Amino acid sequence: MRPKIYLFGDSITEESFGDGGWGASLANHFSRTVDVVLRGYSGYNTRWALTVLDRVFPELGSGGSDGAPEPPLAVTVFFGANDACLPDRYAAFQHVPLDEYKHNLHSIVSSFKKRWTKALIILITPPPIDEDERLRHPYAENPSGLPERTNEAAGAFAKACVETARECGIPVVDLWTKMHQHPDWRKAYLRDGLHLTQDGNKVVFEEVIKKLNDGGLSLEKLTVDLPLLADIDHDNPLKAFQQ
Repeated sequence: MRPKIYLFGDSITEESFGDGGWGASLANHFSRTVDVVLRGYSGYNTRWALTVLDRVFPELGSGGSDGAPEPPLAVTVFFGANDACLPDRYAAFQHVPLDEYKHNLHSIVSSFKKRWTKALIILITPPPIDEDERLRHPYAENPSGLPERTNEAAGAFAKACVETARECGIPVVDLWTKMHQHPDWRKAYLRDGLHLTQDGNKVVFEEVIKKLNDGGLSLEKLTVDLPLLADIDHDNPLKAFQQ
């Protein structure tokens, strides 16, 4: 069986297998070596993610004859964009207070460390927010006429995510800070003020690959699944499959 990398997150993860998505790019990058498994849940915050964690990732056994799955090589945890919804706007039902957000991230990471002692766990901060575009793309009635998210709030949650990664001793992709380095980040990286353009997805892909490489999960260190065409003897093709 090929090893796995899990992608756990909200809509930015759920959409990541779309055209040009960062998850699809990871799957392409690791073809023949790793199965990239999508576990994205649109609209979810860390409170909901923690509630369903055992349903999404059942407790693992030894991976032997009992049918329990093998632990993954790595898992990305990409929440915060919904937690950062403002508590007095139309998406208040998704809001999670900042201190609870940190606590929930700690709990998710702790659970994964307990289940998968050797897995590389990577946190990803929420992206920045273009408030004008959020007003143009509401997903519910917005009687206040105000954006349900702000870039300032997203930045505070991104900072908390970075702090949590440091406290847990795990890597983090600071997407909020990274994207701000582009002078026209709003148009370059965000298609509706929140979700990512293809260029935005490329940033996530490249940053995640860096963390995976740093954690020893580069292509050069992974085993290819089954013989490559170049390794098959033209005169005795089946010989390659007997090893």
